Amino acid sequence: MFNSLFLIGNFGTTEILLIVLAVILLFGAKRIPELFRGMGQGIREFKDASKESKPEYRDNNDPQQPRP
Repeated sequence: MFNSLFLIGNFGTTEILLIVLAVILLFGAKRIPELFRGMGQGIREFKDASKESKPEYRDNNDPQQPRP
């Protein structure tokens, strides 16, 4: 079982084409751009949210000192 985990990343052209064909059959050709657009928006929102929130402990080196 442990050795089979290493084989997951070895995709050839045939395997990739079969996966793409399966995705097209499952979701339909019109639905795929909507799925990727939604994924892109989600990633963009995640990046924006991670840039906005910064921990306060980086600004304050001494935890005993009161903040003004």
